[in-house]
Amino acid sequence: MTFSFRLAASSVVVALITTLALPRTAHADGDDTALTNLIALASERLSLAEPVARWKWAHHQSITDAPREAALLADVEKRATAANADPAYARAFFQDQIEASKIVQNALFENWRTTRPPEGPAPDLATSTRPRLDQLTQSLIAGLARVQPVRNASDCPTRVARGIANWKSLTRYDAARAEALTKALEHVCASGGVGGVA
Repeated sequence: MTFSFRLAASSVVVALITTLALPRTAHADGDDTALTNLIALASERLSLAEPVARWKWAHHQSITDAPREAALLADVEKRATAANADPAYARAFFQDQIEASKIVQNALFENWRTTRPPEGPAPDLATSTRPRLDQLTQSLIAGLARVQPVRNASDCPTRVARGIANWKSLTRYDAARAEALTKALEHVCASGGVGGVA
C-alpha cells in the first residue's frame, strides 16, 4: 500500500469516523451506521500492519509475538467489561484483528524477500504506531458495544458483507488487503463468517 493511498484512505477514515462516531447503536431493523463505523476502524487498524511489519523486518523480529498478543487479549477483555461489551465477543474479535494483521505482515515479508526490502528507516513503534493502536483498541471496543444488538440477526453476515463491499468501493480499497479485512470482521456476527460464508 503506497503512502499516498494510505494518506487518502486515512482521510476518508477520519471523515467517516467523525461523522459516524456519534453514540448510535446498531439495530436489527437495518440501521448499519455502527457496522460501517466498525468496518472503518478495523480497516484503519489494518493499515498499521505495514509500519509494524517494517519495524519487525528492520529488527529481525518474528511476526508472531505470543506474549504481546496474550497481553492484548487480556486487556481487551477488561476494557470490554468496563464498556458494557461482552468480553468473550471482544476477545474473539481482537483475535481476528491479530490474525488479519499477520496476513498483511506475512504478505509484506514475502514481497520484501522476493523483490527488495523496504527503504528508509523503520518507524518507531513506541512513539507512533503503538499509541495509535491503543486508541483504536478503545474505539473498536466501543464499536463492538454498539453493534452487539445486530450480532444475532439472521441477516448479520449479509449486512457485514454489504458494509465491506461499500467500504471497498468508497475507499478504492487495496485488493491485496481484501482477505485480511474479511478476516478482521469474521466474528462480528454470532454465527461467524461474512456474507453467510464461515
